[in-house]
Amino acid sequence: MTTNTLKKLGQPLLAVPAGALATLSFAPYHHWYLAPLSLFIFLYLLQNQSVKRSGLIGFLWGLGLFGTGISWVHVSIANFGGMPWIAGWGLMALLIGYLALYPAVFGALFNKFNRGRPFHQLMLSGPVIWLILDWIRGWLMTGFPWLWLGYSQIDSPYAGFAPILGVEGITLAIVISCGALVAATYYRNWRPLLIPVFVLALGLFAGQKQWVKPDADNTVDVAMIQGNVPQEIKWLPSQRWPTLMKYTDLTRENWGADIIIWPEAAIPALETQVTTFLQNLDAAARNNNSTVITGVLDQNEDGEFYNNILTLGVNAVGPYQYDQAERYSKHHLLPFGEFVPFGDILRPLAPFFNLPMSSFSRGDYIQPNLEANGYSLAPALCYEVAFSEQVRRNVNVDTEFLLTLSNDTWFGKSIGPFQHMEIAQMRSLEVGKPLLRATNSGLTGIVDHKGKIIEQIPQFETGVLRAKVVPTIGMTPYTTLGSWPLYIYMLWSVALSWILIRRQAGRFRDEQPQINYHD
Repeated sequence: MTTNTLKKLGQPLLAVPAGALATLSFAPYHHWYLAPLSLFIFLYLLQNQSVKRSGLIGFLWGLGLFGTGISWVHVSIANFGGMPWIAGWGLMALLIGYLALYPAVFGALFNKFNRGRPFHQLMLSGPVIWLILDWIRGWLMTGFPWLWLGYSQIDSPYAGFAPILGVEGITLAIVISCGALVAATYYRNWRPLLIPVFVLALGLFAGQKQWVKPDADNTVDVAMIQGNVPQEIKWLPSQRWPTLMKYTDLTRENWGADIIIWPEAAIPALETQVTTFLQNLDAAARNNNSTVITGVLDQNEDGEFYNNILTLGVNAVGPYQYDQAERYSKHHLLPFGEFVPFGDILRPLAPFFNLPMSSFSRGDYIQPNLEANGYSLAPALCYEVAFSEQVRRNVNVDTEFLLTLSNDTWFGKSIGPFQHMEIAQMRSLEVGKPLLRATNSGLTGIVDHKGKIIEQIPQFETGVLRAKVVPTIGMTPYTTLGSWPLYIYMLWSVALSWILIRRQAGRFRDEQPQINYHD
């Protein structure tokens, strides 16, 4: 076997461990520098490749990233999905293969449109293609924006871009920086090295800017309850009242708090089934000048199910009445967990598509903030905290906190809950608001407006996180502008690429020998 053949075989195979390397940059590992290294290797492998070979390299890099980075999904399928093991692994293979198609498309387009133009592919149209594919992945079939590279940089110098450009802006900074490094090493030209130096310096400078002002005179006493109720028994009828009493007892011990928060679906019943209990809890909260926020499922008169957040006690609507209660209804539902895509087709095919509680309806995309004891909270339920634009659109000038309730018990001791918390941290950094995150079994925690975890309860422990939290005043540029600066960058990049291509084509024509057909 010749050296050239070994090189051709080795390059694609190297893409798999290079992709897996990026997983170590995300929580719980937090080696943020490995994401740029992984991307550098990926871009380097794409140089001077055919379109098909570039697509193969991208697909293998994606298999490495998603095969290791979202392995936690299988925990819920295996433990709670009730599927045969072969069907569970088959679904995981389909999911990983689908996600790997995005870097495959990037690899193919990277060389199709930019062959022979390293400046274009590495600093202009390359980053644009990456952004567009990330956006498509975050939208298509309800979206799965997990493992966007920007999330891995919550503790890196690139994090300073989040309050200005959001997590996508951080991804853009990484792609541009890595592209410049590849240009410098592959084409042996030192000048592109100035670009990552400039980007890093800009990120560090932006990170020093105080976009919002902490309201230190308005500190809030918060108690978040982590019930740690095993998922296997949570919905058993015999466990309903023991679970409710567990949360009630822990709440009674913390009536001095301004806001007491229970996790997603903490009440193991439909709201209509426990109205008397809720009325009593509401009255107790009012007597103690406190607000209780809890997750609860509901079914309306039309038979539609909703995953809700309910406020009790001192809130915006007065004593609890079912028809007038203050609620937030989850908008971004979890595929297969809360709805079955193409359900009319899939449900008749196999019984495992008839999962319990997989037919929820959506709340509105934009809903009023929840009012709790005089404070305004922008809510996001579980999975939907991964959707930056939705969270941003629900933050307004009066918002003082972000609130997210979750139940990551489905994913056991895997890396999934840690990645979920890291995503929540990014939302806090983007909009400059402290985040309150209550979960059933962890990770329950408080994140400050800079995206740093200030207090947290360990996983799989029953406990109460009691802390003083400082709200913020003001709005970050990202909260105000969203992704518009990125759209402008994309237009500028495409226009500049087109101008440079036209100039290059013009020079090529001028250099061609002129033939006089009259001679």
